[in-house]
Amino acid sequence: MKPLRRSALTGIAIAGALAALAGCGGSGSGSSAAELSVGASYMPQPVSADMAAGFLTITNKGGTQDELTSVTSASAGEITMHETNGGAMEEVTSFKVPAHGQLVFKSGGNHLMFEKLKHRPEQGDTITLKLKFAESGPLTVEMPVKSATYNPSTGH
Repeated sequence: MKPLRRSALTGIAIAGALAALAGCGGSGSGSSAAELSVGASYMPQPVSADMAAGFLTITNKGGTQDELTSVTSASAGEITMHETNGGAMEEVTSFKVPAHGQLVFKSGGNHLMFEKLKHRPEQGDTITLKLKFAESGPLTVEMPVKSATYNPSTGH
């Protein structure tokens, strides 16, 4: 009876080990990698001909934090990332995108600054951005240009 019991336990242990290995790596739905998406992007029509602000939300449904490291666009010579603390704006080189969380860029808070614009965006235009991350592949975002007074909470 002991050999049978031992082989049954060994079989259970092997099955458990195989199940654990199946959950490692790969791109299954149980993956703990970052799962990034972008929404609520917009640029208020700029007042200046060569500079504009941009806002968006990056959502991470995955179990691993990632980091936004750069933003580029053919529409601007440079895009810098800024955070606002106590009313003071400071340029930063990256932003953490928390696991199961969001990185929000909004008026009065974190934001993107489009500098050296190739042309002044008008309401109705769309600006194409490429977001680059430390771990995940790049995301391409179509950012609509809204009215200069657009406020996402009111929709105007």
